[in-house]
Amino acid sequence: MTSEPAVESATQGERPTQQDRVLIFDTTLRDGEQAPGFSMSRAQKLRMAQALADLGVDILEAGFPHASDDDFASVKAIASTLRGPRICGLARCQQGDIESVARAIEPAEKGRIHIFLATSPLHREFKLQMSKQQVIDTAVAGVERARRHCEDVEFSAEDAIRTEPEFLAEVFSAAIAAGATTVNVPDTVGYTTPLEIAELFTWLRANVDGAEKAVFSSHCHDDLGMAVANSLAAISAGARQVECTINGIGERAGNASLEEVVMALRVRSDRFTGLHTAIRSQRLHVTARLLAQITGQPIARNKAIIGANAFAHESGIHQHGMLKHRGTYEIMHAEDVGVSRTELVLGKHSGRHALRERLLALGHELDDNVLDEVFTRFKTLADKKREVFDADIEAMALGRDPDAAGPWRITHLHATTHVGSGASASVRLSHDDGRVVSEAAIGDGPVDAVLRAVSRAVGHDFSVNEFQIRALSEGGDAQGQAAISVLHEGRELRGQSVSTDIVEAAANAILEIANRIEHVKFAAPLSVTA
Repeated sequence: MTSEPAVESATQGERPTQQDRVLIFDTTLRDGEQAPGFSMSRAQKLRMAQALADLGVDILEAGFPHASDDDFASVKAIASTLRGPRICGLARCQQGDIESVARAIEPAEKGRIHIFLATSPLHREFKLQMSKQQVIDTAVAGVERARRHCEDVEFSAEDAIRTEPEFLAEVFSAAIAAGATTVNVPDTVGYTTPLEIAELFTWLRANVDGAEKAVFSSHCHDDLGMAVANSLAAISAGARQVECTINGIGERAGNASLEEVVMALRVRSDRFTGLHTAIRSQRLHVTARLLAQITGQPIARNKAIIGANAFAHESGIHQHGMLKHRGTYEIMHAEDVGVSRTELVLGKHSGRHALRERLLALGHELDDNVLDEVFTRFKTLADKKREVFDADIEAMALGRDPDAAGPWRITHLHATTHVGSGASASVRLSHDDGRVVSEAAIGDGPVDAVLRAVSRAVGHDFSVNEFQIRALSEGGDAQGQAAISVLHEGRELRGQSVSTDIVEAAANAILEIANRIEHVKFAAPLSVTA
């Protein structure tokens, strides 16, 4: 019996026809980023946007430009620099919102204006205080205004699942007649079930006037844990766009997980005959890890597709089966989602070429200058620990956010634990402007004392919301990643750092936050008319 898996690689097989293409509308940077704990700086959004473009998303919803000056600037920066995906901005059916999106996406190679208006009885009565006819008139006016700026206009009926089907069909018919090229059916509160949403899509496609002129889209939230199942049911009933996020992040319980939708379509091609996406699935793992690194929110070990346990087997029965035939307990290849099967351990005698090859295997293609920087850090780390694992290498490749680099740097750090009476710490920091500041503090433990000392040195009062330490690899000399969330002047800020010394990692994590504040303080003011 052959030892090769029977499971067909997700990258094999004939490519389906274009009419069976399922468009991936990624809203990681809009719906995902607005959820508590997932906010990103402009530089982080640009970095994540490039990763999403490399992944192959069709439409990238970059933000809500009218929400703030910074959101406008982020969307415009992404539209100016990114090539590949269609760049989209969200707007209410209001003139100011629509014009903000139009200006923000103007530099884009391909753009889309995404407008939304609630349609359910609850929203009409309590939020909008509009009649059905007023909702239709407002939707039509919004679509027509958006079409004057952009040929690609999406209309979303917020809370569509709890809207009367006949009225929803009436709204969509009017929106398509006004020029909408995509109509989105959001399950805004994660309320529907697979059977119900499939029936609704089937009915809408048969009863919306001009349905053949528009793409029908699903946007499912995960409040009842069915966002992916509902998205797949919508696809089976004719949806040809799915709105989703990396790692399923988003409001409340999150959105449909992009990686789960994509791999379900591929692995269960027997049920979704001919349907395909343009996603480069081998980049799913590295993209998910980048998001976790940027936001400081770790991926659950049991997360489908990209969790650490997704392709791990500990049970003796499972291991026995895997040794005989991979297909006994695996329905897809780890390599198809970018997870390397080989854990190559590097050390201080490993060279630049070996490091480059390992980075490529992990999905990181670095130019020579960046590789030189990573190689220098690799050698430093290899001198501290006997073995450098994939997680260590990946942490170096992902690097630090440019917003977090300088102007403050730690030049001296000392922490002492006093049994029964807490701990003390002293730090010396240097600033790019030439200042050198020394401070000391006491705390409940060495980490607490260091955080207090650094806070005093930089002159900021931080209220720590959350502090986490986790090992990145194996052994007593493993690197630890410190992640800190603080409140500063009403804003939640996060920092993280990696070191074989957790006290040093904590100090650099809080310093990363201080540097973010410095960059914001001295940044040029933003303008929504830029």
